[in-house]
Amino acid sequence: MGAVQHFDLIVIGSGSGNTLPGPATEGMSVALVEDGVFGGTCLNVGCIPSKMLIYPARIADSARHEGPRLGVDSRVGGVRLRDIRDRIFGRIDALSMAGEQQRRDGEDGTTLIHGTARFVGPRTLHVGDGSGGATISADQIVIATGSTPTIPDLDGLAESRYHTSDTVMRLPELPKHLVVLGSGYVAAEMAHAFAGYGSEVTIIARSDLLLRGHDDAISTAYTRAAQKQYDVVLNARTTRVRRVGETVTLDVRTPEGDRQVRGHTLLVATGRAPATDRLECSAGGVERDTGGRVVVDAFQRTTAAGVWALGDACSRWMLKHVANEQARVVAHNLGHPDDLARAEDRVVPHAVFASPEIASVGATESDLRESGTDYAVGTHRYADTAYGWAMEDEIGFCKVLADRGTGVLLGAHIVGAHASLLIQPLVQAMSLGRPAQQTAREQYWIHPALSEVVENALLAVG
Repeated sequence: MGAVQHFDLIVIGSGSGNTLPGPATEGMSVALVEDGVFGGTCLNVGCIPSKMLIYPARIADSARHEGPRLGVDSRVGGVRLRDIRDRIFGRIDALSMAGEQQRRDGEDGTTLIHGTARFVGPRTLHVGDGSGGATISADQIVIATGSTPTIPDLDGLAESRYHTSDTVMRLPELPKHLVVLGSGYVAAEMAHAFAGYGSEVTIIARSDLLLRGHDDAISTAYTRAAQKQYDVVLNARTTRVRRVGETVTLDVRTPEGDRQVRGHTLLVATGRAPATDRLECSAGGVERDTGGRVVVDAFQRTTAAGVWALGDACSRWMLKHVANEQARVVAHNLGHPDDLARAEDRVVPHAVFASPEIASVGATESDLRESGTDYAVGTHRYADTAYGWAMEDEIGFCKVLADRGTGVLLGAHIVGAHASLLIQPLVQAMSLGRPAQQTAREQYWIHPALSEVVENALLAVG
């Protein structure tokens, strides 16, 4: 095996894992291993650049459709996608390079190692770049490798010059026709972005609704809204992909018959998977589940002594705010073995920055039905609030679910403008165990702000 360099701590992954070297590791020798672009998914190819792409698209979409509907004769004079891209990644790439340089300088005693890590024994890794490498070991190891796009096994896909969320945001020119294969949050957000800029968009979904994992009322409302904006193909099974010149063609089977979907740019947005397949976890005694997630306990410990995991590599919640919370827990536990902290994932909100926007927390109605919970529902439409009148909103609503006996909130779901902001008082109420009526009546709600839709949904629980 050759010489083995030993550290007190090895962190695999520079996303939320990059927050671990610091005060909690002061005096420790730390190695940070990264095999890709420094900074992780959220910074480079996920939450941050996608929202920077969506925000101007939302302005353009509003100018085209919302303004004229409300009596403002606005239009979009043009979209400079290259300038939009350069604004996004001029900032993102600079942050990534600065973070890498800071670790490369090793000012806090951290050693940055580039290469792909794989376990070769208990708390022992080989880190290589394909042409060699080194073996390193540590008293403790943290797996924070994030996730990667999943690519379906489709005839002809590999030769079709497709994009994923890792690459589509760097396109220099606007696609004339974007075909989106998938129906989850990446598909919804990218469809919104490119349609807002002026692309024709087709979404191909295997299920009968888009965003199928959400509450049924939300999925249904979003699907209907999407069908008014895009060409949506539901209950579809794609059998073949082929590209001829600038045209990509997908052969699709649906209950209504076979059809061919043609476009110019193909985005594969069929999900994400934990980036753990190359770690050879079993060699280090680290167990993974059938989905590739590293198995952890409430303290973020894996099945191997001295090995921890956080973020997309182990969590069913592929969310940056969850990864950051788990990183804080791991940072504490590394230095306090006799006073371990638990990772809290009881109340986890999430949002989809689509058109319309969606935010959810807690149980869906189908979850409660399946568990046999006695629950009550409160719903209120944007259109039934004064601010909703101002917006002439026809889609938005807030739906809250509460225990019928105690009134304690069990879940909340919002579709419509600013959903990601409106959900927060409901997240707080769930975190504190507050009943719906008390949450509504123990505070003022600004009139006629859009937040009244939340107040009235809480009151409707009754």
